[in-house]
Amino acid sequence: MTELPKKEQLYELIRANPFISQQDLATQLGLSRSAVANYIATLVRERRILGRAYVLPDQRPILCIGASNLDRKLRTAAKLVLGTSNPATQDESFGGVARNIAENLARLGAPTALITAVGNDASGRALLAHAEDAGIDTRGALRLDGVSSGTYTAVLDRDGEMVVALADMALNDKLSPAFLATRQQQRASAALVVADLNLPRDTISTLLDDAVRDGVPLVLVAVSEPKMVRLPHNLLGLRLLIVNEGELAVRVGRSLESDAAIGAACAEVQRQGVQDVIVTRGARGVMYTSPAGVMRLDAPAVDVVDVTGAGDAFAAAVCWSLHSGEADLGLACRRGLQLSAMTIECEQTVCPTLEPGHFDGLGTKLTESVLD
Repeated sequence: MTELPKKEQLYELIRANPFISQQDLATQLGLSRSAVANYIATLVRERRILGRAYVLPDQRPILCIGASNLDRKLRTAAKLVLGTSNPATQDESFGGVARNIAENLARLGAPTALITAVGNDASGRALLAHAEDAGIDTRGALRLDGVSSGTYTAVLDRDGEMVVALADMALNDKLSPAFLATRQQQRASAALVVADLNLPRDTISTLLDDAVRDGVPLVLVAVSEPKMVRLPHNLLGLRLLIVNEGELAVRVGRSLESDAAIGAACAEVQRQGVQDVIVTRGARGVMYTSPAGVMRLDAPAVDVVDVTGAGDAFAAAVCWSLHSGEADLGLACRRGLQLSAMTIECEQTVCPTLEPGHFDGLGTKLTESVLD
């Protein structure tokens, strides 16, 4: 068999590893760095790769940045009684907001990558192996020696509703602006960046600055009321912010007792620079900004099995719609509510039956109204 020309060999190496360095290419092909640079410039001109990240035009991923951790769920066998021991059952699974969103996206068939921090321990290795098996690119992950991977422990009542949750997420502070700088090529070549607020505040600021500079849409997903402090005041560059009612109240510094108050708070946050805001409201559905004003969308009725992961499923469906070029945020939210309901009705954090084509024909039967 005739050996491929050097340019085609180089192209195949890039296909196998889009983050390969020019020096590694030169070493493997027996070329000089300047020769490699010339071949890459030719491939860019031919539009066979896109820019410095060597990304193939049909493979620009949704890049999720944030937490991965081991989830522990404890469900009480009877009504929870505080201050004493309660009989319970336990199960473990893989979680973390960014990781959960990434797995939902990958199961939906979207090209997906994950930048996260894990310990170089059994849990960390299992987390990354599970993500890779789901089709998530984890080559950008930070692996740290001498530390434990993150954990999230949720206590659920016998009906599946969360009573309290405990999160050990300090590892995510290692996802600093300096570390993200080492993943600049990967971030700049993404089609969409989705980050959770487990990241440090200065890292969130960096992502906002880069969204303005690189033109890559950025979605931020809140994770809790205490971590809203990590959201910078200036939100210029932010395509979408997803929060719940309590998190929005923390952001604007006042209680939100009515739909009108929530609508006014969304408008206030928009004046801080974000293009759109989605407010999740549990069983009462969502509210979201639109050119016609703040809209309300009812949630479908569900049989609750386990609410863990429902918000992440909602965010994933919305991001899937944005990545697909969907300009209608209402349709994106309808898809989000459908996937959230599907997740609530199964025991797993990410529904294992989710697959590409899930949204074919869905998202058209939920009640929507404009806020007066």
